Amino acid sequence: MRSKIIRIAILIIIDIAIVSFSSIMPLALRFGIFTMDIAYLEPAIRCLPVDILITIAVLAIFKLYNRVWSYAGIDEMISVFKASLVIEALYVAYRVFAGVAMPRSFYVFNWVFLFIILAASRISVRLIRQFKKKYEKSGEQRNVMIVGAGSAAALLINELKYGPGDSRIVCVIDDNSSKKGKYIHGIPILGNRNDIPQIAEKYQIDEIIIAIPSASPTTIRDILSICQQTNAKLKRLPAIASSLTTTSLSQTVRDVNYEDLLGRDAVVIENPELADFVAEKTIMVTGGGGTIGSELCRQLVANRPRQLIIVDIYENSAYELQMELKRYYPETDVKVLIASVRDYDRINEIFEAYKPDVVYHAAAHKHVPLMEYSPNEAVKNNCKGTLNMAKLADQYHVKRFVLISTDKAVKPTNVMGATKRICEMIIQTYNKRSDTEFVAVRFGNVLGSNGSVIPLFLKQIESGGPITLTHREITRFFMTVSEAVSLVLQAGLMAKGGEIFVLDMGHPVKIYDLATNLIKMKGFIPERDIKIEIVGLRPGEKLYEELLMAEEGLESTPNELIYIGKPIAIDSDMFLKQLDQLIEAAETNGNGIKQEIKKICDTYQPQSI
Repeated sequence: MRSKIIRIAILIIIDIAIVSFSSIMPLALRFGIFTMDIAYLEPAIRCLPVDILITIAVLAIFKLYNRVWSYAGIDEMISVFKASLVIEALYVAYRVFAGVAMPRSFYVFNWVFLFIILAASRISVRLIRQFKKKYEKSGEQRNVMIVGAGSAAALLINELKYGPGDSRIVCVIDDNSSKKGKYIHGIPILGNRNDIPQIAEKYQIDEIIIAIPSASPTTIRDILSICQQTNAKLKRLPAIASSLTTTSLSQTVRDVNYEDLLGRDAVVIENPELADFVAEKTIMVTGGGGTIGSELCRQLVANRPRQLIIVDIYENSAYELQMELKRYYPETDVKVLIASVRDYDRINEIFEAYKPDVVYHAAAHKHVPLMEYSPNEAVKNNCKGTLNMAKLADQYHVKRFVLISTDKAVKPTNVMGATKRICEMIIQTYNKRSDTEFVAVRFGNVLGSNGSVIPLFLKQIESGGPITLTHREITRFFMTVSEAVSLVLQAGLMAKGGEIFVLDMGHPVKIYDLATNLIKMKGFIPERDIKIEIVGLRPGEKLYEELLMAEEGLESTPNELIYIGKPIAIDSDMFLKQLDQLIEAAETNGNGIKQEIKKICDTYQPQSI
């Protein structure tokens, strides 16, 4: 704030000098410097205080004290031109009104001097910075390629070319063939996206900025795939920049992130009915402190439920979420309760006290390798916890119950996936015998979630590598947390009971390619700067994941990106009996739990550790 006041004060002092000079010089030109007519010089000097006040006031009205003159261009010069015309008109008006006689040429030359010097004083800031950047820069400069030759790219080039920093804009790339050979702010447009590798090598490009904020995610990824053939660091202008016309555009440039590398367009699921669905309802979210649970809570509380009950056993994440929701939604009744879904009596107390209308059950153990070494804990938390929740949802007449499931529940080779498949069977069984509408939502890996592969890879890159990869051919489905939560909420809206909702997630992503892309994204070269070490599949880990068992089939929904797996016939009485036996076996912490799991989940193919 202080620096801003000082800057404005300096500009005002300069403007006072400009007004004084512009008032005297027309008389010097008319009569000569040493022979000026005192009859005109004296009133010109007497009128200076009023001239100065008029000038400062008009310049302030035109916001010419609030511009960033380091990037001054045509718009700023037009504003100075308009302001100077208004100022001169006011000069003439008050002199005529006050009966101050001046030569007619005075007003013409006064305006000319005023405009030229005001404009020069402003543009000089940019010219000085440009000169210093061109001739006084020490150290190495980064050769930068801009992809895109639209209006946003032109603004960005202007800022980077004349602003602070060590960027040297070398060339521009654009797919419009008619632009090839032309220039933007003196920077040549050399070719299209397919020419990027050759041009980057020829001009030794250190950094590539994708400056097409309106481009679709598919277009961005196509360009990224080409850019990754170079050794340049990759950055992009995000979509928000398309609405910016100010000189802050360069500040929005960011590193390419892992969401940009997603192998498909982000799925946007609109939930216009969500506000009506949650209005005047008490909503419970178990596992509310986790990646999915916390985002569920954020989106739910934004739609103003009567009350939001957050249940989690991990107090730190639950507390952080509570503070966040209180800060942004202080008017919403949010209760955070520390409890384990394994503890039937404690969960029963919560149901009895709050009587939720809708339950989103996200509490679960999810780490595949850890659960291979602690299979009894997976059964206790996932199977017993879900059974407790289902029983109480039925007992307290919950309207809808949404289970968060996983693609690992399909033909599982690990304990975690098998227990989640049993959870799906629990909700399908209870749906048949309860007025509560029980559904499951099945999706793949969530980008950037706690404990997922991308944060691990990024930490390994930051520490200098190596990246540890279990298999060169391993693939996974990925989705963003917002997509996952949108699907969960959509399931809650569409549910009729018994469904397993599945998102069309496009093609699976090869994890090796993801690892190399992340390395390049951070400006390193795979296998030279950061090694990729193949360590072998972990216990229970698949080479690939599936989203739906073949026997379930698919049923379309009004949303073309969401499908429903038809319920498989289950002998409910036999299943519940076997489930009780499984939970009892897990409580004894015996070694034969995997065999007990397979008795219930016949698609489970356990692997030995």
